[in-house]
Amino acid sequence: MLAAIWWAWTGYAWLTSTIDVDEGGVRLVMLTSMAMLLGVALAVPAAFGKDALLFGVSFLAVRVLHLVLYARVGRHDSDLRRALLRVAPTELVGASLLVAAAFVDGDVRVGVWVLAVAIDYLGPTVLGLGEGWRVAPEHFAERHGLVVLIALGESIIAIGVGAGLQLVTGVIVGAALGIVVVSALWWLYFDVAAIFARTRLAQASGVERARLARDAYSYLHLPLVAGIVFFAFGLETTLHHIHSALDLIPAVALCGGVALYLLGHVAFLRVTTGRIFRRRTGGAALLLVLIPVAVAIPALAALALVSGVCSLVVAYEAIRYRESRVRVRHPRPVA
Repeated sequence: MLAAIWWAWTGYAWLTSTIDVDEGGVRLVMLTSMAMLLGVALAVPAAFGKDALLFGVSFLAVRVLHLVLYARVGRHDSDLRRALLRVAPTELVGASLLVAAAFVDGDVRVGVWVLAVAIDYLGPTVLGLGEGWRVAPEHFAERHGLVVLIALGESIIAIGVGAGLQLVTGVIVGAALGIVVVSALWWLYFDVAAIFARTRLAQASGVERARLARDAYSYLHLPLVAGIVFFAFGLETTLHHIHSALDLIPAVALCGGVALYLLGHVAFLRVTTGRIFRRRTGGAALLLVLIPVAVAIPALAALALVSGVCSLVVAYEAIRYRESRVRVRHPRPVA
């Protein structure tokens, strides 16, 4: 579900890096797309059940309108038109399969979903991007950074939902630990990682920039957002059961969600800087090791361990590389 919606959103992130969506008929088509996406959102809770058709039809409409807008832009741009024709078939086939999935049941429906998402994601890689794609580096990087912020904000909401109205000492401590983890996740992205990536994207041009935007942002921001979503689920469950051990799935979400986020960072920074950030890799590995521990100790203790690992990774990078951080965050103007 997240993968499908994410890929539709990334398409519009590319689109709005190419055209001004606040002018003329483009604005009306964008508003129509928003209305169709509302249909997708309303169908999400039962998209694999009774609302499968609503989800599929609304999602297909979102994707078709995306292509319509891009085709309008490409009327006088032969390179962009050829690039669009290269990926349009996989975009339409993937979305159409989600409509078809509404007419089958059970594991077959899930299988059709997997196939649809795979076709959509593999299209730009297997068929290639080619010349023609336009990416505004500052705008493109900012859009993805805002999505990370929105996901982190949802984690804050999870703290409130999990805490409820029974504000006992354990719940307050758990909420504070949750804020520590969310703050660490924010720091790891916005301190220098986002700056590294944005700078590299601005330095690239042509097909190289398009490939970097595809790999570092469209592909590798998904595990970042997914990791935050999984952690938020684990955090909410933890605050509901602070004195009990977590079941396996919430434990995997709590520890594995943050591990997925860190591994997403490692891949994201590898693509944009060519370097492996070992502390983040080590932190992710340690969090995966903690999953069996999280099902055997109180949930609050498991959250404390996750908070400790995240804090250590942030503290080490901030102290060990403080001078490098200053140069990255406050570059000297070129004379």
